Amino acid sequence: MRAQCLTHVPFEGLGSIAPWLAAASHEIVHTRLYEQAPLPAPEQVDFLVVMGGPMSVHDEEAYPWLAAEKRFIREVVERRKPVLGICLGAQLIANALGAKVYRNPVKEIGWFPIRGVPQEMPFFSFPPLATAFHWHGETFDLPPGAIRLAGSEACENQAFQLGNAVIGLQFHLETTPESARGLVAHCGNELVSGEYVQNAEEILAAGPERYHTIHQLMDRLLAYLTRHRA
Repeated sequence: MRAQCLTHVPFEGLGSIAPWLAAASHEIVHTRLYEQAPLPAPEQVDFLVVMGGPMSVHDEEAYPWLAAEKRFIREVVERRKPVLGICLGAQLIANALGAKVYRNPVKEIGWFPIRGVPQEMPFFSFPPLATAFHWHGETFDLPPGAIRLAGSEACENQAFQLGNAVIGLQFHLETTPESARGLVAHCGNELVSGEYVQNAEEILAAGPERYHTIHQLMDRLLAYLTRHRA
């Protein structure tokens, strides 16, 4: 399987997704949009992963590649290929499929719980309660036909699924200690006082077990999206 990864800044990469894909013998192909890299043809993609970034889906004037990226995402979805979007990536999927993306009432940054919405197969099911890593100030409406998979006190729409192959996550399950340090270093100005904003020390104090838990959940999600697809 050819896993195509779209990245928007150098400090928000695949994290724990990369070793899982490598262990499953999937080819990883990067498109670094911040380097003005061209998008591939949609038919070349077997699995699309759209990562996060500090920009908004509406910042097309500052980042002209956003418009082309949204068209590309829509074309891949229409081809019924598996797609995973994380944070900005989820917002891009939602927006590309006709949903609104807008400022959330509060910022949500740090380690906070999500609550899974019970689902039956063929849909993915999150645990009733799990702690995930968050770094976002915007949220999205569900795209037409999508179902909500998870929410939180700070943000109602934390995860959605469309059909059996498209999932968007507002939160981060791929985060590693290195990527958490990168976010703090590059986006630390966002760590302002707020009910759902932790400080840098709290964020970076997370121990190995917390990372292990989110990576296990990400592994299960990746296995779900790539099942029966060679």
